[in-house]
Amino acid sequence: MLEPSAPLRNAMGNALRFSLLSLSLLIAVDAWGQVPSLANCTRSANLLACVDADGNAYSVNTVGSTIYLRGFEVAGKRQWAQTNSRYGQLTFFTGIASDGEAWVGYNRRVGWTTINRFSSSGGSSGKFTCSRMTGC
Repeated sequence: MLEPSAPLRNAMGNALRFSLLSLSLLIAVDAWGQVPSLANCTRSANLLACVDADGNAYSVNTVGSTIYLRGFEVAGKRQWAQTNSRYGQLTFFTGIASDGEAWVGYNRRVGWTTINRFSSSGGSSGKFTCSRMTGC
C-alpha cells in the first residue's frame, strides 16, 4: 500500500482533529446546530445533519448511548464514518474513511473539561483538552 504524501497526511490529520473537535463541542455544548457561522444544520430528535461553507457535510445520529457520525470532506474527496460508545463519562470511538484510513480514541469528561486522545493508521495521534471556560 502506498504511503500518503506529507500534505495529504497533514490534511487527513486536520480532518480527524476537526471531526473530534466537532464531536467534543457537540457533546459539551448541546446547541451546536444553532451556531450558523460554523455550519448550516438541520436537526430532528435523533439526527443532526450539517454542511459548512466549504461544502463539507456530516451527520450525527444518536441511538441510546451510541453516536453514529458520517461525513464527506471536500478537500480530500473522501467519505468517513465513526461510531462512538458512551460509558458514563467515557466515550470510545472508532472510525474509517473511504481511502482506508482508520482511527480509534476516547473522550473523557472531568467536570467541565474533556480530555481527548486519538490515533490513526495514517500516522496521526494526539491528545488535547477542551474546557467550556477556555476552549481547546
